[in-house]
Amino acid sequence: MSFDQFALHARVIKGVQAVGYTEPTPIQEQAIPAVMAGRDVLGLAQTGTGKTAAFALPILHRLMDGPRNKTRALVVAPTRELAEQINDSFKDLGQATGIRSATVYGGVGMNPQIQALRRGTEVIVACPGRLLDLMQQGFGDFRNLEVLVLDEADHMFDMGFLPDIRKLLAQLPTARQSLLFSATMPHDVRYLVDETLRDPVTVRVTTGTAPVETVDHVLYPVEAHLKTDLLDALLRDWDARRVLVFTRTKHRAKRLAEQLDRRGFFTANIQGNLSQRKRQDALEGFRRGDVHVLVATDIAARGIDVSMVSHVVNYDVPDTEEAYTHRIGRTGRARMEGDAVTFVTSADRDMIRRIERSVGETIPEVRHDAFDYSVSAPRHLDAEAKRFERGGSPNTGRGGARGGSRGGGGGGGGRRDRPSVGSGTGGRARPQAGSGGSRPSPAHVDGGEGAGGGPKRRRRRRGGSGGASD
Repeated sequence: MSFDQFALHARVIKGVQAVGYTEPTPIQEQAIPAVMAGRDVLGLAQTGTGKTAAFALPILHRLMDGPRNKTRALVVAPTRELAEQINDSFKDLGQATGIRSATVYGGVGMNPQIQALRRGTEVIVACPGRLLDLMQQGFGDFRNLEVLVLDEADHMFDMGFLPDIRKLLAQLPTARQSLLFSATMPHDVRYLVDETLRDPVTVRVTTGTAPVETVDHVLYPVEAHLKTDLLDALLRDWDARRVLVFTRTKHRAKRLAEQLDRRGFFTANIQGNLSQRKRQDALEGFRRGDVHVLVATDIAARGIDVSMVSHVVNYDVPDTEEAYTHRIGRTGRARMEGDAVTFVTSADRDMIRRIERSVGETIPEVRHDAFDYSVSAPRHLDAEAKRFERGGSPNTGRGGARGGSRGGGGGGGGRRDRPSVGSGTGGRARPQAGSGGSRPSPAHVDGGEGAGGGPKRRRRRRGGSGGASD
């Protein structure tokens, strides 16, 4: 089966060929015909199954006919990273079409976004908060809008975007095609489906919160004070070039990245306290392979589309079964295999039982044979270490970490005598000293409030979005 079956415009097919797609995934196979037929669509599929192309390709096909220089398609996404990912897909798949796309989100300057809205960019990919800000200022003409996409709808509820979504819907034309894609279907998403979609075609590739079948799951029981040492041992054994580590808090992500950096791993972190530029630098370094270990909070669980992520490590057990699904969906993508590793303390057992029910299996527990589990917790911890053990933030009064080197967190960038994480992607060699190269540039920099601090605080006061960060 090939993409030729959809009768897409010839220039759209050129984009498909350019990115190397050969056959559609199940969600693409089922959703593309319905979207091309003009139906509203509810798409339910796990992360990593090709949902973006499932709506991008038929939208590009539709926009080949009709006026240019008018905004005719709007895609709403919960995070900046996901917005950029979707925009990149439109640019890659539409490279032969002449159709333009642009992103609109907080944390960066407004002027380029205002210009994109003024000149009628055909496809706008936006986060709700910044888009509403600009619309309230009179920017953005959506009278010619033909297609609305709400992507990762369940995550937008998790981040408190429901009030913003409803305000946005009230300002858009009602005579439009609406597409809603989600990996899970909590009750709030069902309400939004009823409010937004008209007689939708439901495309369901998977049900419930079960993760992709190409991922192997294991649990590592470990005391909290030994987590970092165990992670160190596993990283050296795996010798992997793309490992994604999830923590529960922003400060924990920053602090863990600093510790791994000092131990010789090429590490970056991505979390809400960083400016958008630093977040993007870290993500691009991870994509290129300059960064081998990316430490992230759940803000990245839906926004990282990086091929060849070999391992996802839950340094902290997530708060919900859905969060587990989305975290581990960063590996095992595009039908490739991956590993999901979860560190488990005694306090995590109830959540682990819930996760096991959601994945439909008992996750095996394993031990690292060469690791010393008998090391006792330090009798005395300094205040910073105590906060790290609790997963909290320093007592700065601003809710985020502010100290540390601005040039590279815990490591002096450019050191030539530090260990690297090996020279291959699949071997078992331990890191060797003397990598012979300079430190990669996307270091885990403490961005403090970052470029987006002010707008985020203003938006929470004005819109009451309950913690939405973009």
